[in-house]
Amino acid sequence: MDLFRRFFSQSGSEEEDTASKNEKSESLPEQTQTATDQTILNESITQEIPMAEQVETGISDGATRPLPLESVISTHNEHLSFGQSTDVGMVRNNNQDSAFSFFSTSRSVEDQPDFGLFIVADGMGGHQLGEKASATAARIVASYITGKIYLPMVSSDGENGDRPPIVETLISAVQQANAEVLAQIPEGGTTLTAAAIISDLAYVVHVGDSRIYLVTKDGTEQVTRDHSLVQRLIELHQLTPEEAQDHPQKNVLYRALGQNEGLEIDALTRRLPPNSRLLICSDGLWNQVSDKEIGEITMSHENPQEACDKLVALANTRGGTDNITAILLKIPSS
Repeated sequence: MDLFRRFFSQSGSEEEDTASKNEKSESLPEQTQTATDQTILNESITQEIPMAEQVETGISDGATRPLPLESVISTHNEHLSFGQSTDVGMVRNNNQDSAFSFFSTSRSVEDQPDFGLFIVADGMGGHQLGEKASATAARIVASYITGKIYLPMVSSDGENGDRPPIVETLISAVQQANAEVLAQIPEGGTTLTAAAIISDLAYVVHVGDSRIYLVTKDGTEQVTRDHSLVQRLIELHQLTPEEAQDHPQKNVLYRALGQNEGLEIDALTRRLPPNSRLLICSDGLWNQVSDKEIGEITMSHENPQEACDKLVALANTRGGTDNITAILLKIPSS
């Protein structure tokens, strides 16, 4: 009898303990229960992740796992990229070249076009006169064009109705620069070659013998025409291009800023093909590096800055007899 009583007494105690636990569970705050459920969920997730992956990614219980790279969705819009390099060369004591590069791109409902302005000026004259002339010309042209073309573009709502005539504005900018060089550095002078880029169009103004090249998969084209004595003799069939390379007066220009008030300026417009290159350079580069080499180097480098540096370095290895400046534009593939 005592045995049965003892047995039933223990069973009742266990039932009481179970009931007591259930009552306590029901009385737990909701937040504690949620935390408990989350712990169970985290343990389940952790078990499903291989241990090697947990160690490699630093995942711990309750941590958020980073998305794999293939799950990250991104969009990429290609834009023009550029490089700029200038060097005094191996012979000269000072660098009389000046270079200016500016590029702006935006994205909004107003759909403003990309805009770029790139200038190379090669100064002429005695010590410091040439570098002052080129710096003055580049500054005046940059200031004029950004004020007359770029600022009105970003101030408008995307409509082209108020946009000033591009070519006429570029010519006016060079004329103003010529007047400033005449007034401030009367014994100096400079070449000036500039390209304003709006979308896929290049608006070019040019005076002197700095050059613009357009490089595509089909070849290398010299876009500008040298305003030099030897080039004029070549055009008159009095000199061959090979003879011009060693002509004693190959650096003599018949047209440059700072020489006359009435300055004739070449102006042209070119459409830039996808994946092409536009190179603006001083004669310190093209006198030492052939057109073929220019095409090969510019097209073989995806990074335009690396291509610029390579071109300048190559000109130096060939003697670096003049200051060397290059600005290279890489046109996007689409």
